[in-house]
Amino acid sequence: MIQVDGLTKHYADLRHGQIVALEGISFRASAGQIYGLLGPNGAGKTTALRIIATLLRPTAGTATVNGYDVLGRPDEVRRQIGFMSANTAVYDRMTGWELVEYFGRLHGIPEGQLAERMELLFDRLKMNDTRDLPGAKMSTGMKQKVSIARAIVHDPPVLIFDEATVGLDVLVARALLNSVAELRDHGKCILFSTHIMREAEKLCDRLAIIHRGRLLAEGPLEELRRQHHEHDLEELFFQLISRHEEALSTDPCGLPRSN
Repeated sequence: MIQVDGLTKHYADLRHGQIVALEGISFRASAGQIYGLLGPNGAGKTTALRIIATLLRPTAGTATVNGYDVLGRPDEVRRQIGFMSANTAVYDRMTGWELVEYFGRLHGIPEGQLAERMELLFDRLKMNDTRDLPGAKMSTGMKQKVSIARAIVHDPPVLIFDEATVGLDVLVARALLNSVAELRDHGKCILFSTHIMREAEKLCDRLAIIHRGRLLAEGPLEELRRQHHEHDLEELFFQLISRHEEALSTDPCGLPRSN
């Protein structure tokens, strides 16, 4: 579903010179799988996801989504994905139904098919309480459900969640995570970016740990535990980050990096 090879992103900065956001990361994510990108704030997770979603152009490397190259076939890539982040907002004056319908029309879904699809979505996500409620009157949890419905209304095979639980209370975050797991069970390929260890442990079938634009470790959680002789994911994570920071501090050729 998603294939990333040597993905690199550099920026020019007048003050600092070249800024490295990503440096040659590679991974694969499959259908029916939640692939986690785990790293601290500024690690490069969002940069990677935006390149995959065709919102940024890579400096080097390739990325394909369901066989379509993000540079060569960006329009086709966008048809294959649904994207949701912590910054995804809803329109205050549109009801939940109107907002999801609007995005369904943007995706070119025929009217009769769209209505049927929306009925299924609103039932599955238990959203009928937001059906006629304007965005300005929705709770945070209601808005998150509408954002999920908007991202999946065109039934894309690939879903991208970028730090989607940031700022949510524990009950709303749990409901969102349950929805993500259900989407995986329906065969979706899901990229899930987070810096929260508990989310990664609970959800992800495979993990990539990223720091300062570099991929430090990749694989199923149990395999990573065996490789690094550490059962606790948080401790494993801190060990990898600390070693990488130490290596960078002793590398005279180290380059400044971006968020």
